[in-house]
Order: sequence, then structure tokens, then C-alpha cells
Amino acid sequence: MATLEEIKARKTDIGPPPVEKFLHPIIKENYGKWRYHEILKPGVLAHTAESGAVIYTVRAASPRLISTDFIRYISDLAERYCDGYLRFTSRNNIEFLLANKENIEPLIAELEKDGIPVGGTGRSISNIIHTQGWVHCHSAATDASGLVKAVMDELCGHFKNEDMPAKLRIAVACCLNMCGAVHCSDIAILGLHRTPPKIDQERVPKVCEIPSTVASCPNAAIRPTFIDGKKSVKIDEDRCMYCGNCYTVCPAMPIADPLNDGVSIWVGGKVSNTRSGPSFTKLAIPYLPNNPPRWPEVTSAIKNIVEVYAKNARRQERMGEWIERIGWTKFFSLTGIQFTKYHIDDFKHAGLSYRRTTQMRGLV
Repeated sequence: MATLEEIKARKTDIGPPPVEKFLHPIIKENYGKWRYHEILKPGVLAHTAESGAVIYTVRAASPRLISTDFIRYISDLAERYCDGYLRFTSRNNIEFLLANKENIEPLIAELEKDGIPVGGTGRSISNIIHTQGWVHCHSAATDASGLVKAVMDELCGHFKNEDMPAKLRIAVACCLNMCGAVHCSDIAILGLHRTPPKIDQERVPKVCEIPSTVASCPNAAIRPTFIDGKKSVKIDEDRCMYCGNCYTVCPAMPIADPLNDGVSIWVGGKVSNTRSGPSFTKLAIPYLPNNPPRWPEVTSAIKNIVEVYAKNARRQERMGEWIERIGWTKFFSLTGIQFTKYHIDDFKHAGLSYRRTTQMRGLV
């Protein structure tokens, strides 16, 4: 049996390489031994270790989809200012890790000269986490990268300055399968389909496995049938939730509909246990049209919600906490969003009793 030393010495291409290999020396030497961190200015953090060592972080914005030229550009900056050490956050921010405090301002000056904003720390809007959108996803109801660009162009000032009541997290998912964090962000932009898939009966028996297609529907809206003597499927439109799962396994059932697909806005979610427990987002605006390339209706709605929140929330009060304090009636009144029948929550299952937090309830 191999010893631990032998296992560690093995070379393999299975799985990621050891993370220690890429850590900044100061982080590696003080791993798990940090005393505190502070924000020196928007986009600049300092982490101080028990040993007294300090590592500085400069956070800059980045698109999720980047070119090789951009990778070479930021790599060159990292080589010149921070010994080649940088990392990407889950929200697509670039973090340059510096040992020399004197390099902070020259790095920021060069980034801003090239149009790359620095910020996203503390009480600000961080970069938007998002899904694939039209560039990759086959079931997208809206774009992701283009929509994020349009929204952040309007909100960039709140990225560069800590002028929010608390940190504000925004997410975009191009359909309700949401491979983004739209269920637990302060503001969520969710693409939605509004019509059932269109069945190409001629192609179904050629490219689709009927049992897999039937099983793909979470609402049991797809049933096997025969069309002109050939195996096929039919859709119970009253049960269809327009998720597009069936198209994933059956390319003869496309769900994209340029005339009816659109965007919905959700608010009030968070992952943090600070102050209050984690919470799911709730519907704010049921439908806005897809109008690329700038999505004026969506960007206007998001900007309005952000500005009303910034004006009325208390310090360190997250979006959902603010809404819970003032009540949803006042939220709709302040934002001018029209209340509709779609806002009535008729979910029949245990949405409020699911365990979503590490906070302990008091013992009776």
C-alpha cells in the first residue's frame, strides 16, 4: 500500500493541481493565521496576519468571457506590479495580490487609464455573476453577457464607490434552470420563456429517446404518444413550466421564442448569515421585453430599484432586510412597480420551512 508521501509525490492530470502551488508566498506562510482585514479605499484591501505580514489586494472588474489578449494584458500587469500573482473571484472580479504597498496606486492608475474600473468592495455593487446566455446556452431566454454589460454600464459608479447602505449582489440567469445565483442575490435578473416547446414531429423519432424525454420534465407535462404510427411525445400545456429541460435531451423540442421570451426581476435574496439568515429572492417585476443590445427597460428597472434602496435603507441593511422592515406594500409604492396577480405566492410546498441557515432557533 502506498504511503502518504508516495501519494503526494505522484504526478497526475486527474482533478485540479494543488492550490498551494499557486498561493502568494505571504498567503502560504500565513495560511489560516490572519488577524483582521481592512478596506483602505474602494477596491483595495489589506489582510494582516498574526506574524505582522500584510498582503494587499486590488480588485478590478472583468467580463466573464474574455479574450486571450485580455488575459495577456492582465498577466503583464501582474508581472510588473505583483510578481505575477492574481486570482479571479466567483463574480468574475480580478484580484491582484501585492506585497509592496507602493505598487497599489501605479497599478490602479494603469487600470483606470485603460478603462478598467477598480472597486466592488464593502458597501458597493460587486461585479454581476451570470450564466452563459446566447453565446453558449441552448435554452437561454435572454442573453447574459450583453445584459450584464448594459446593466453595469449604468451602475458602474456604485462599483467604484462604497455608496450603498450595504453590499449589493446582483445575478443574471438566462433561464429558470439558473446556473447562476438568482435564487439568493439582492437583485436577480431572470430570463423566462412564456410558451411551451414546439415539437418537430418529423425529427422526434430520429433524434430523441422517448423515455428520456418524458423523464426530463419535472412537472410530468410530457407524455408518450404515436403520431402517424411513429413514437413521439405530446405536451400537457397546463402543466408546462417553460423550463426547457426537455430540449436538453430532445433537440426536436426547441423552446426559444423571440416574440414571447423576456426578463423578470427578483429581489431580496442573500446567502450570508449576518444579521438575518439566508433568504430566497421574491418576484418584483414579472415580465420585461428582450430589447438587445442595451435592454433599456431592464436597465431602467434595475437602476430604479437600486436608487430607491440606496435612498431609504439603513446602514448595513441588505435589500431583503430593508423590504422586510418596511413591508412589500411600501416597497411597491416607493419603487412605482405595479402589483399584479403574478406576485401572489401560491407555492404549495414547504418553501418557508426549509432549513436555509446555520443560525440556531431558540429552544422552548
